[in-house]
Amino acid sequence: MSKTPRPTGAELAILQVLWEQGPATVRQVHEAIAANAGDKATGYTTTLKLMQIMAEKGIVSRDETSRTHIYAARLPQQHTQRQLVGDLITKAFGGSAARLVMHALSTHPASKEELAEIRRLIEQEKRK
Repeated sequence: MSKTPRPTGAELAILQVLWEQGPATVRQVHEAIAANAGDKATGYTTTLKLMQIMAEKGIVSRDETSRTHIYAARLPQQHTQRQLVGDLITKAFGGSAARLVMHALSTHPASKEELAEIRRLIEQEKRK
């Protein structure tokens, strides 16, 4: 995996908004997070500071050509998810993808559609 900084939980919430909505202002991101968090929502200035830190870390890009800065995720959602899953497999499951999958399925049962997709991926891996 690359040396891209791993986002924190709060940063992942911001990235989720940017992945779903595309480039956005701090206000737009803050409002989307607040709508989902209800009483647990953080303040606007907290969202602003987090996004500034994320820009410094290279997790998001910031377009400063207008007075209102526009932020965008630097990497696609799938890339970040792969990094985080790779870290989890290494740190929590001793490098075993099978152990991760078994724990995931015992914790969150998969739908019929998800199981079919898992089977398809297993067959694809067998052919490699």
